[in-house]
Amino acid sequence: MRIVLVDPSRAVQRAMTLLIEQGAHDVIAFADGLEALACITQDRAVRTLITSTQPLNISGIELCAAARKLSGSRRALHVILMSSTDDYYLAVTALDNGADDFIHKPPNPDELRARLRLADRVTAMKQQLIQYATTDSLTGLNNRRAFFDSAAELHRATRGGKPLSAIMFDIDHFKRVNDTYGHDMGDKVVAAVGAQAKLADGVSGRLGGEEFCLLTEGGVTDAFEAAVELQRSIRALRFHQGERAFGVTCSFGIAEWEERDTIDTMLRRADMAMYEAKKTGRDRIVASDTFLLTRSHDEWSGAARVVRRPA
Repeated sequence: MRIVLVDPSRAVQRAMTLLIEQGAHDVIAFADGLEALACITQDRAVRTLITSTQPLNISGIELCAAARKLSGSRRALHVILMSSTDDYYLAVTALDNGADDFIHKPPNPDELRARLRLADRVTAMKQQLIQYATTDSLTGLNNRRAFFDSAAELHRATRGGKPLSAIMFDIDHFKRVNDTYGHDMGDKVVAAVGAQAKLADGVSGRLGGEEFCLLTEGGVTDAFEAAVELQRSIRALRFHQGERAFGVTCSFGIAEWEERDTIDTMLRRADMAMYEAKKTGRDRIVASDTFLLTRSHDEWSGAARVVRRPA
């Protein structure tokens, strides 16, 4: 387990590191609490934070709170505050501000190792629960809820900077695949298409059934190129049942983030573009440059570019 240790004393860092490493853990030590927080932010393999009450540049309580906010609901992080006092109210304050445990400094070696074994068990279980809650079991992609959470994070990260585009796509004639080859084969098709989506740059997710979405940093042109690559890779897939073999295609719709958009409105434009691709022949890519959002897919209006099936 990777552990971040924070204490302003080099001597304490050395002594604690020696104790922790005896439990076969990997330790990264800091005197500065803000540097430790930056490390936890960048290194998602960190599963436990042990901090003293007075690291440099931030209090231990503040560091506990910041680390808990950072981990949110998408990351398993165990936070331990370490103090040389037995102040009851300090322990209560730490627990109220995001700490999971409180330990005396210097700790009893056996107690410390036992608490770290607990942290290892708890974070492993949390990580498994997060995996179940956020991952589509068939494809390994983000499920619908996790996709929208990740989309919101990506939007915040790119706001005011790089453009953002959505590629919505689903499998053409998927009901025919299920009816002809059975639902087990249908699952294999969905999983294979999902595997191709996972290889693309960006945030990908299965929104339900045979429908997928990919969010990419860049404008319509960049997204169009990404969709072309996805289209080619999906066309190349082959599925076998006995002596029969078949392939599948997808229809794609693209929309770029526009001023005053929400993630929902951008995805709805991409969905409408995908519907237009299906309505005009399937196995094609329609990029919506601009068009009016309407209540009905049949009220399509605006500019579109289409990649047609090869003859």
